Amino acid sequence: MNKKVYSQLSIMMFLQFFVWGSWFVTLGTYLGSIGFSGSEIGYSYLMNNIAAIISPFFVGMIADRYFNSEKVMGVLHIVGGIIIFFAAGMTSAVPLILGLLLYNLCYMPTLALVNAVSFNQMQSPDTQFPKVRVWGTIGWIVAGLVITYIQFNFYESIEASAVPLKMAAAASILLGLYSFTLPKTPPKNVGQDISIGDVFGVKALKLMKEKSFLIFVISSLLICIPLAFYYSFTNLFLNDIGMKGVAGKQTFGQMSEVIFMVLMPWFFVRLGVKKMLLVGMLAWVIRYALFANGDLGNGVWMLYGGILLHGICYDFFFVTGQIYVDQKADLAIRASAQGLIALVTYGVGLGLGSFIAGQVVDMFTANDIINWSGIWWVPAIFAAIISLLFQLTFNDKTADKATV
Repeated sequence: MNKKVYSQLSIMMFLQFFVWGSWFVTLGTYLGSIGFSGSEIGYSYLMNNIAAIISPFFVGMIADRYFNSEKVMGVLHIVGGIIIFFAAGMTSAVPLILGLLLYNLCYMPTLALVNAVSFNQMQSPDTQFPKVRVWGTIGWIVAGLVITYIQFNFYESIEASAVPLKMAAAASILLGLYSFTLPKTPPKNVGQDISIGDVFGVKALKLMKEKSFLIFVISSLLICIPLAFYYSFTNLFLNDIGMKGVAGKQTFGQMSEVIFMVLMPWFFVRLGVKKMLLVGMLAWVIRYALFANGDLGNGVWMLYGGILLHGICYDFFFVTGQIYVDQKADLAIRASAQGLIALVTYGVGLGLGSFIAGQVVDMFTANDIINWSGIWWVPAIFAAIISLLFQLTFNDKTADKATV
């Protein structure tokens, strides 16, 4: 991969996650400012999870069989940018949520397409891809910092406005146009007979005959329920208690993600799969307990601590989980197994979590006053129970011998 291609792919990855980071973090705060209830905010984030379930079908059954990945990505980003721009002007729940569904149906397939474009240009993906993928995390971080810069210098109420959605729209259309300049990536499954079962990882279901793998899958699904509370309501929570520059400060979580990603091999060799997964689960318990007790006075360190735990929360559980799946699945079903886990976590688990989080917020809201401490204890206790059950039931000795 020469420098020109590396630059092209890095810009692509940067914009891909700049788009997502522009609207996803602050959406809850904006929706709350226009009168959405907790459940309506939960339904709004649920649209992202529904799209995550549907997008493998689109990529596997259509994009991978008939069209170049870079062209499909270009069209989806342009159409998606137009949709989210018009959705930003809506204030009624039903049309706005429907607009978010249509937008996410355009965006979520592009997550697989940017990877396809990247891998097609690489001779050694295991060493080359991380150098490109890190620009995605940087893009997400820059999006948050841009929002905070605007807040401090031009528009104090930006996080409670539709501006981040429009920022995402502009970046999406820009990426769409840029996509047509990317290296050609022909469809990889031309003429192949691919079933819906292949796309959604049905072949990998046989792995769940093994007790430990079944426990891992169930735990992965369940831990994503408390995880959704963070994605849907942290920005609204921090804004509601009076923190300034929240979008920028939340990027500390992505910064810690990069640091722990680098440190993961060191931890992995010393802890093994079970302890890594368990530490990731317990990090969610600690994060929510910190949020439940934190404030902008003497407890402000708890708020920052909860944000900085993102690296452990995400890397230790999700990245370790992907490595574990890679170990357990034979080469013939490895892609299917990874697809199954993605469906279980990002689709079903986070989808349930988005719905439940919205209901919990409504339960702890009275006279427009939100009891955030009570809210955060719900996912903290839930994650603690899952962690305990995982500790007591998961017993895969071969996995703990694994190294990165």
